[in-house]
Amino acid sequence: MSERHRWDAAPPDVDLRGVWTAVAAQVWRRHPGPAERLAGRLLRSPGLARALVTTPSLLLGWIIATVAVLAAGATATLATGTPYVGLLAPALAAAGIAYAYGPGIDPAWELARSMAVSDRMVLLVRALAVLALNAALGLVASAVSVLAGSGPAGSGTVAALTFGWLIPMTAMCALALAAATLARSANVGVAAGLGGWAITVLSAGSTGHFTAVLTDSAFILPYLAFAACCAAVVVYATRIPRGTS
Repeated sequence: MSERHRWDAAPPDVDLRGVWTAVAAQVWRRHPGPAERLAGRLLRSPGLARALVTTPSLLLGWIIATVAVLAAGATATLATGTPYVGLLAPALAAAGIAYAYGPGIDPAWELARSMAVSDRMVLLVRALAVLALNAALGLVASAVSVLAGSGPAGSGTVAALTFGWLIPMTAMCALALAAATLARSANVGVAAGLGGWAITVLSAGSTGHFTAVLTDSAFILPYLAFAACCAAVVVYATRIPRGTS
């Protein structure tokens, strides 16, 4: 029996197509999990919560990979004394924050484009969440590796190695996000973040002190100024075109 004949055989006052659409919508409806429900209550927006929990770099597989890399860095730090966690954390965070944006990468891209909430707000919430998660994971790994292998090192050195990478991480994340939003490509953002951090570390390493990028206070203001410039680029790239509501 043809599809047309089947629908025509239904009573004229029953819209079977509408009924089937409602059934299909209920069957395929994705029920929010605990994390999404909590995010919805905190953000007061179910759509924004859905966009947040579908961020590629906040999915379980990505988080496990980040933990594994930081654990390997902590092990290498204990074995060699070089603060690999502090050197790896900015690169990991830059890659993660670049994947908070991008058509073709983000499964919620079309949802974000159709929401009443602006793209800028979606991106801001995602970026802050990725930055906070990477900072927390990095701090745990850095504190464990530095405190366990610090020996007689002074408290100032321990604090610098434990927290000194947070500001460079912010600068590299801002660079990656600016590149991703301008190019509309997460891969470009990753390349910019990783390349920028590699150049920074290698430039410091030319003097024989790789850890200078983490411990030298002279770098703090340049990092912050660079991050502010990149943030301005992101704001410009995510602006709402004139004449668009």
